[in-house]
Amino acid sequence: MSMRFTAKARRGMVALTVATGLTVGLAGCGGGSGDDEKPHSSASASRPGNSDPSTQEGQSDQPVAELKGSNGLLLQITSAQRDSGGFVTVNGTLKNDGSADLLVPSALSGNETEITKNGPSLGGATLVDSKGKKRYYVLRDTEGRPLTTTGLGTLKGGQSLPVFMQFPSPPAGTTEVTLQLPTLSSATIKISG
Repeated sequence: MSMRFTAKARRGMVALTVATGLTVGLAGCGGGSGDDEKPHSSASASRPGNSDPSTQEGQSDQPVAELKGSNGLLLQITSAQRDSGGFVTVNGTLKNDGSADLLVPSALSGNETEITKNGPSLGGATLVDSKGKKRYYVLRDTEGRPLTTTGLGTLKGGQSLPVFMQFPSPPAGTTEVTLQLPTLSSATIKISG
């Protein structure tokens, strides 16, 4: 009988220890001190007056290059930024410089089935490194969607739309590339970063 009593006592102590451990753990995670209601500041939080909310980080207001198309279609490039992940992100504004409504040409998506099946985009864009004799195509995610602005449709007269395109990064020594898009003129852009 004493063995049975000892076994029950041991199980009770284990259960008590586990319950105490869980209680302490939950109290440490939950922190019911009321601090959760205060906003936490971060280094990337925007503060009033520091930047224009419509301007993307690292993007200037003045275009560094312009690619012109027909019927007043204009792509103004505002930045081409190299990042540490091995990408180059090109930011800009697609604009209808005319007064009539303009359907963004489907040719800007390129002619690759994998990209065109995801709808109208800037998936036909390429960066050309003439010194290195290489052409860089718009990156795709694991499902084949282009890493660029998608869902392009009609631009009303004078309307503009912020756009982006991501490419693999050329070698660090390459700072100038030519941006090409079907139906638009080409332009040389400088890569920063």
